[in-house]
Parts: sequence; C-alpha cells; structure tokens
Amino acid sequence: MIYSVRGKLTHKTNDLAVVECAGVGYACRTTSYTLSPLKLGEEVFLLTYMNVREDAVELFGFGEAAELNCFKLLLSVNGVGPKAALSILSDMSPQGFALCVAQGDSKVLTRVPGIGKKTADRIILELKDKMTDRIGEISSDTYAELSKPAAVSGNAAEAVTALTALGFTAAQAQKALAGLSPDLSVSEMVREGLKKIGSIK
Repeated sequence: MIYSVRGKLTHKTNDLAVVECAGVGYACRTTSYTLSPLKLGEEVFLLTYMNVREDAVELFGFGEAAELNCFKLLLSVNGVGPKAALSILSDMSPQGFALCVAQGDSKVLTRVPGIGKKTADRIILELKDKMTDRIGEISSDTYAELSKPAAVSGNAAEAVTALTALGFTAAQAQKALAGLSPDLSVSEMVREGLKKIGSIK
C-alpha cells in the first residue's frame, strides 16, 4: 500500500497530479481543492489512497488528512464511487462537506454535478451520525461559511468576475469553471465556462 508520495509535480490536469519520486511518476487522481495550490516543478506532498479493481489500479492523492478521510467515508456509502467522491470534494472543502452531512443538508450535495437526490439522501443517512459525533454543535453562520463551494483564486477568480459581468450569478460561474485546469488563461476559462453554463441551473 502506498501511504503518501513526495516529489516534483511534473504534470497536472483538471483532476490529475503526476508526482515524480526517485524517477517514478505517480499519477494521482485528486480534487480541485487539493490541485489548485500545486505548481508545476515544485515539490509536493500528497497523502494517498489506492483503489484496486479487477480491471485497474488507481491512486488518489490529497493535500490534507481531512480530505482523505472524507473521501474514504464517501466510498463506504453504497453507490458512491471514486469519481462521485472527487466531485463532491472538488465542490466544497472537507470541513464544508462534514458540516453539510452533520446538518442533514442534502440540497448542498445535489448542487454537485452527477449527484442526484437519492444519492445525496443516502450519503446523509449513512454518514450523518459519524459526522455529528465528530463535529458537535456549530453555529448557523459557521455552517453557511464552510458549506460554500471552495474559494477560487488566480485566473479562476478573474474568470468568475468576467462571467458575472456577463450577467451570470457567481454560483453559476463557479459551477461552469469547476474542473477546469488552473493552468488555463482567463480567456480560455471564460470560453470553456460559456460552453458549459447553458446546462447549469
């Protein structure tokens, strides 16, 4: 089992980071939350989870233990696979996810692409007690803040501003840009966002 990888980031896409360790490149599927601050050519450290299937072996990497733990919990839910788990943790921080589940707020989960009401309700049902035990009482203001989508920065932030200037809401803009490579220019992000935004409710 590979517990973690540390090395130079040699490649990244919207959901993949390749970390070179002692001449070996480890392809780690990951979230935008983890991927966003990583820079090509710099040393990175990722905690990993290895998913073994009959037809493939996949490695997933996370920047912090809280995100890895949430990923594992999501995989324990019937019907939730790695792709859905990554989508959820790309849309919100680990803390936001934990609070969302503890509060039983399935509506927050259904805003994630590919997560329907039945799946969201199942996640709440199976994980709520675990999350509530860990979190305890929280204020409504804290919950509202932490359950928001992960903050955007850099070119993504400028692209959000550009899309809102075109008349779209900030939520629509962030959903349209979700999953795009942070290496894209602002104009490329806006162009790709406009292609997707028509399907965003």
